[in-house]
Amino acid sequence: MDSVSDYYSATQLRADRWSALRESVTTLCRDNGTRKSTALKKHVTDLFDSLALIEPYWAFPGMAAFDHMRRQFEHGNYDDLSFTTNRVKRALTTGAYRRRSIPLDRDSTDDEEHNDEAMLSPEARAMARPYFEVLIVDNVSDQQERWLKSNVTRMRRPEDPFHYEAVVVPSLEDALIAVLFNHNIQAIVVRPGLVLKSSNDNEILAKYIHNASHTDDIEGMQPEDYGPELCRLIDRVRPELDAYLVTERSVEDIAGLDLGICRRVFYNQEDFMELHLNILRGVAARNKTPFFTALVEYSKQPTGVFHAMPISRGKSITRSHWIQDMGAFYGPNIFLAETSATSGGLDSLLEPHGPIKEAQELASRAFGSKQTFFATNGTSTCNKIVVQALVRPGDIVLVDRDCHKSHHYGMVLAGAEVVYLDSYPLNEYSMYGAVPLREIKHQLLALKAAGKLDRVRMLLLTNCTFDGLVYNVQRVMEECLAIKPDLVFLWDEAWFAFARFSPTYRQRTGMRTANNLRKRLRTDEHKREYELQQTELEDASDEVLLETRLVPPPNARVRVYATQSTHKTLTSLRQGSMIHVNDQDFKGEVEQSFHEAYMTHTSTSPNYQIIASLDVGRRQVELEGFEFVQRQIEAAMSLRKAVSSHPMLQKYFKVLTAGDMIPEHHRQSGVSSYFDNDQGWTDMWDCWEQDDFVLDATRVTLAVGGTGWDGDTFKNSVLMDKYGIQINKTSRNTVLFMTNIGTTRSSVAYLIEVLVEIANELDELLDDASKMERLSFDRRVKNLTENYPPLPDFSRFHDAFRPDDITPEGDIRTAYYLSYTEANCDYLELDGSLQEALNAGKEVVSASFIIPYPPGFPILVPGQVISQEILAFMRALDVNEIHGYRADLGLRVFTPEALAALPGAKKLKPAAE
Repeated sequence: MDSVSDYYSATQLRADRWSALRESVTTLCRDNGTRKSTALKKHVTDLFDSLALIEPYWAFPGMAAFDHMRRQFEHGNYDDLSFTTNRVKRALTTGAYRRRSIPLDRDSTDDEEHNDEAMLSPEARAMARPYFEVLIVDNVSDQQERWLKSNVTRMRRPEDPFHYEAVVVPSLEDALIAVLFNHNIQAIVVRPGLVLKSSNDNEILAKYIHNASHTDDIEGMQPEDYGPELCRLIDRVRPELDAYLVTERSVEDIAGLDLGICRRVFYNQEDFMELHLNILRGVAARNKTPFFTALVEYSKQPTGVFHAMPISRGKSITRSHWIQDMGAFYGPNIFLAETSATSGGLDSLLEPHGPIKEAQELASRAFGSKQTFFATNGTSTCNKIVVQALVRPGDIVLVDRDCHKSHHYGMVLAGAEVVYLDSYPLNEYSMYGAVPLREIKHQLLALKAAGKLDRVRMLLLTNCTFDGLVYNVQRVMEECLAIKPDLVFLWDEAWFAFARFSPTYRQRTGMRTANNLRKRLRTDEHKREYELQQTELEDASDEVLLETRLVPPPNARVRVYATQSTHKTLTSLRQGSMIHVNDQDFKGEVEQSFHEAYMTHTSTSPNYQIIASLDVGRRQVELEGFEFVQRQIEAAMSLRKAVSSHPMLQKYFKVLTAGDMIPEHHRQSGVSSYFDNDQGWTDMWDCWEQDDFVLDATRVTLAVGGTGWDGDTFKNSVLMDKYGIQINKTSRNTVLFMTNIGTTRSSVAYLIEVLVEIANELDELLDDASKMERLSFDRRVKNLTENYPPLPDFSRFHDAFRPDDITPEGDIRTAYYLSYTEANCDYLELDGSLQEALNAGKEVVSASFIIPYPPGFPILVPGQVISQEILAFMRALDVNEIHGYRADLGLRVFTPEALAALPGAKKLKPAAE
């Protein structure tokens, strides 16, 4: 039997143990009495022992049924046991137990074949009442447990919108294990009898306890405090859940406590019906989709259409002789729900007062923001809205240089003076990492020394990056606020919307950090810490400040914005995005300008289907986001393990680890890889708590230089054309596989099969290759794995676009619009006139954004001086797309005359003759 260390998560362990039990019992039925049977029986015993530690945290099949199965085995009833294990495994795999009772004995009249979940239509599945599980935490006897469960069952009514089963555990630790392990749990009932410690002793369960709480901190608590503490701890790990506290304490004692996710307190009463109704009401609040429901109801109404959109109600299609195929493909509902009306129960995205307003408020609750706004034309627009709402012409903005192009264009629109921040380079893989905190602090301190800190408005960073690098958001915000206490943070979380629903990932999101920081700044402990550091750092040099973890002042303003491409990582139609706001000054300072920016960039004809999908996507993550994100991470970890441990794949491929993508001095935990062939899995929690940067495990970067193909060729000519595997991001010698909440274990298995097939074909090709063919292959591999161009840093803005030569900010807007006059521009060829000009010492200035794909961000912006390093990098690029560059003419640059005519021309250095 595989070791526990072979498994990344307990859910994988449970699924595989049930599969192994079913197979072993089936084999035992066939081979009982043979020499194999002794070893088989030992194996089955071990499987039962392993599952016995896990099954108490699930309602199905339940411990009563599990113990019955174990007795069947002990009594030699292998045929009956085989029947039962098959039933259980099938129900767990298909989810049938969520929709109907699953009889586990042979005498039942249940016809499994005719109740096969796979045969149910989508309509039938949609009509089924959703199922969930309720965790009851109380240290009770077996008889008392049966009494609790029977009372819960007795409360069920035919008209209930949901149905649920109860799981009973005795301790605070067991409750933490259960909510981190069992994704079916939607509510927790905490009763007075709970104890602290779990009696379960298991390596993988111990990991869950460690990650959920430092129980050493609560061992000195009185037992009466365990219940409130459990509510607070669950708020840390699964804040979307509902808790109900049953207590014997007085109202006065409870009133002043922080009860975390507790929705209601019951005072030592056994009113099961009231509890039942509250549980249903709590889940219904998350299940609510105001706009989607309004749109469905609107589609059912008979209406006469005398406004825009002939496609509304599908009339222009159903009456057509030529486009009936469109109607047949999409079906009628999408057209019945297509309208430009804002009445009839619908709402306006620009001025929401009804179901859209309510849907955005529910999204705000789900993602932990103070305000949330929907967008139907992608996060590119969200980024521009936030920048335009907050940045005034002349404000200084610190910008991650390799961020999405929408931010650069946003700087142009806002008239910002930009300080570009350089990320650390990963030259070996032709990609950039992330911006070190030291670089950010250095620029802020330089601006402070120059007397410009009052003009610094915003810090803009991408979290996580396209390649999966994640900032230590708390540390970045705390230290930057220590220098500039009212700094605005814009976190581009386009690829990170899912992170809210993982306990590990959540701690590095903008909204979670903002909420935590607001609480911490108000504490006396923080005030003392700040005052002590101020005394220690009096008259400190900038170098000391750079080396010190700075503490923000208690009066710092927490001003955080996060933009998310919901459609990229969660359920939404394409271009569905959200803006999340957690800004203490939003109401007083920003709300009006935000509204104007929102009106500027938002269509007056937003797509209602996108808005409805955002509403439904929010419902999904509040109810099953934890489960889906957990499975997404598991799929990515399986892929990492498979590639890293397969001998054939190791010859040509390598999965890049944190050690490959994050320099050692930024990994304080010492974790370099999530999986090691010798030691198995490494717990992610420690590095996600400590390190400057961590690697998002769901983004698997595969080095393919060993195949002799560059990343773009491997993506298009091999994966897509030959095997139908779609990916997005490549670099010169890597490809990026992104798992998402829709990725299945079957998808991962297929990808592994494909990679193995490719490796085998390469083996055969090289085995038959001539000496010259082998030499050619080796040269291609060497070129991709050893000869790589160094990645250039941002050079600087030309002096004509800088206010002075003290700090590096530049007026990108003036440069951008200067190029609108054709006479101000010229074209220089990379290998000809441009190289000659640089060799002659002339300053050549880009007139355009130059954006190669990959990597997909500007390597030149308007007004930027072209350096020899940038030119060398451009000449070494072997990509098909370079936006802004014309191969027939060359690179668009400003003429010397255009630059000389600008007000900043007096600062120009004389060009070399």
